[in-house]
Amino acid sequence: MFKPLKWVTVIGVLLLMFACSTKPVVVTEPEPVDGGERLYSQAENLFQTESYVKALSLYQKYVQNFPDGPFAAAALMKMGTIQTGQGDLESARRSFERVISDFSESPFGQDASIALLNVDYQDGAYETVIQRASELLEELKAKAAVAQIYLILGDTYMALGAPEDAIFFYTMALKEVDVEMTAAVSAKFQEAAALLDSISIEDLLLQVQEPVPRSYLLFRLGQAYGDEERYGEAVRVLTEFVDTYPDNENVEIAYELIDTFAEKMEYARTTVGCLLPLSGRYKIYGFRALKGIEFALGQLLERTDAPIRLIVKDSGSDPEQAALAARELVEERVAAIIGPIVTAEIAAEIAQDNGIPIITITQKENITKLGDFVFRNFLTPQMQVKTIVGYATEKLGLSDFAILYPEEKYGRTYMDLFWDEVVNQGGRIVGLESYNPTHTDFADPIKKLVGIYYEVPEDLKEEEPESEIPEEELNPKGRKEEEEPDAIVDFEAVFIPDSPAKAGLIIPQLAFHDVENVYLLGTNLWHSPKLIDMAQDSVQGAIMTDAFFSESKSFRVRRFVSQYQKIYGEKPGFIEATTYDSAYMIFGLVIREDILSRNVLKKELLNLSDFPGVTGNTTFDEKGEAQKNVSLLRIKGNRFLELAR
Repeated sequence: MFKPLKWVTVIGVLLLMFACSTKPVVVTEPEPVDGGERLYSQAENLFQTESYVKALSLYQKYVQNFPDGPFAAAALMKMGTIQTGQGDLESARRSFERVISDFSESPFGQDASIALLNVDYQDGAYETVIQRASELLEELKAKAAVAQIYLILGDTYMALGAPEDAIFFYTMALKEVDVEMTAAVSAKFQEAAALLDSISIEDLLLQVQEPVPRSYLLFRLGQAYGDEERYGEAVRVLTEFVDTYPDNENVEIAYELIDTFAEKMEYARTTVGCLLPLSGRYKIYGFRALKGIEFALGQLLERTDAPIRLIVKDSGSDPEQAALAARELVEERVAAIIGPIVTAEIAAEIAQDNGIPIITITQKENITKLGDFVFRNFLTPQMQVKTIVGYATEKLGLSDFAILYPEEKYGRTYMDLFWDEVVNQGGRIVGLESYNPTHTDFADPIKKLVGIYYEVPEDLKEEEPESEIPEEELNPKGRKEEEEPDAIVDFEAVFIPDSPAKAGLIIPQLAFHDVENVYLLGTNLWHSPKLIDMAQDSVQGAIMTDAFFSESKSFRVRRFVSQYQKIYGEKPGFIEATTYDSAYMIFGLVIREDILSRNVLKKELLNLSDFPGVTGNTTFDEKGEAQKNVSLLRIKGNRFLELAR
């Protein structure tokens, strides 16, 4: 919506408006003996020197003393103009209405009608403007007056957030205005066109044939195509623009855009960048991820002879090396990037800045908020918590939960998410305790969780008759041995977000303190034989999440695992499966002949629906986050079994 103009500016606009309207007839009268002409002349001199406040006072004095004087209509018009500029719209309305009622036959009548229309616009009475303008267009025939009405209508529709309608009226105004006003109306036209997307402009070009507005629309269409990364179409349209309208003021800008868009068109359509930590502390994960990507490429090349080129760069384990590697992929003009696993933020920023779709393999918080070219295909804490809480509440019918978590970032993150999700799904958190992650004895936090840590205050203990205490129950100091109170297990499941080594120590201690017959819930870290080895009988029936289960009964997963083992002699893990899916998505898109820009590639990633991956059917939401069915596993004996959902 337009911002209100400063009052001096409004005065200038109104003066320009009246200058383009029918010129008033000069009234010549004999020198009045009452001094009215001198008073009006003084007001005019003050107005010309922009002393508007003093001028207004003299105009008002003239109208008061000479209501039927030869300059009364002109004075009222100047009063309304100044009052509009001051923002005193009610007074301005009265001044213009008086001109219309008392001097309707004067040349100022139509000026006052148009000025009153502008007052309604300034006052935000847009519906009134639209209705009154329609009436005036039937009454007024002078080109300058009609042009002004069209101009006000254009401004009104801009204020209403309807730039297409505004363009219609600016186009009509351009047909009527004289040379002096053409530049001002053209600027408004271009301002409105800048708010439109390519589809809207294409529709308008079918309707608008006048050279001036058509030239601006064609230029804007080229810009819009460029904004949408439809570079080929942008170059075509802008070339048509400079050839058809060589004298347009935007021609030089168009030539620059043509060069820019032509350069951006030159990217390697079937070249994919791979950014992974192949050195440093995370290299073991980098090489596992690379195997998944290479396996996907091999699988695809068995089905097609598409000339896919894979460029692998080492991101190392520090941001500087990752940034350098990402920039090298930019120079290689890759169509998309897969990775990295660590130092993902700097790589994603570079990809976003250069309009390159990137599928990151990271849990980095808010990574996809860096821009619309940044995607994530990875098992996130949010996915795990939503899945396991949903299963517990919907399938198991649980409502009361406890959380026992390590006092560190991982534990706090999962604690917060689990709590929120339980509440969202109608459950309750009835127990919450943290523990020191460096400890191995968890008796205190477990006792706190079940209400047996704190002793009963002395003033609340019941007194026992001394004569009734058998001597054999007295300790050497003559006091009765106190029994530990029973554990209060008022929860149906306990969530422990920690490693298998730590959970393997905690779970047996839960049983020791009589925390039994409750469900044990964990994250994907629990999917380790180490947990079973350490906790044995105590961990039976425990439930956890994971994005990939190599023992799944799914035909798709079984085939993937079997074929992978034949090549690498080992079973694939979660990392290999995730990068396999990510690579297969990208490879399948870049070989499509209808995808001619990175922007279209990005849109097609967003349009993927239930991509059949080995880590589950995957869909990217509008933020670029993968949405998929996370696997749920249960421990039975010394094995992990997949739960049906």
